[in-house]
Amino acid sequence: MVWIGALLFIGTTTWIGFDISNKFRERPKLIRQLKNALQILEAEILYSQLPLREAFESIAKQLPDPTKSFFQNLASNLDDKKTDLYSTWSHHVDELNQTSAIGKNEKEILKQFGRTLGQHDFSQQQKHIQLAVHHLDRELEEARDNEFKYSKMAKSLGLLCGLFIVLLLI
Repeated sequence: MVWIGALLFIGTTTWIGFDISNKFRERPKLIRQLKNALQILEAEILYSQLPLREAFESIAKQLPDPTKSFFQNLASNLDDKKTDLYSTWSHHVDELNQTSAIGKNEKEILKQFGRTLGQHDFSQQQKHIQLAVHHLDRELEEARDNEFKYSKMAKSLGLLCGLFIVLLLI
């Protein structure tokens, strides 16, 4: 009975290590998706000159989850004429933060970008999008470095911590 409990404990700590490693792996993917979304938004605003709601719908059709659901929710909430764009944007960035591997810095970059969205002419809006993409590039490099450094370590530590605690208790 003790051995079954020990194996379950080791399995649980290993699973936790793999879960943490998965977050390190998912963060660069999500940042790339966000960069792509902003570049698509730039094209939709500058060349198609679509309203933001339609641009968000177009972005949602082109990207996978969780970015897809982020922009779908934005588009559906902009249907209500009484909503403020920044508060809606900020609310959905917070939801994205809770449901995905987005980091604190990416959240802040997106919120700062949301403050400028729809406030300027086309050329100024393009500059704000490019600035946000530049900041996301920097975060992408950091996320890749963290993935390289910590992903394998998290997996190993999950297993080793479980083994260590089981050996101490037996």
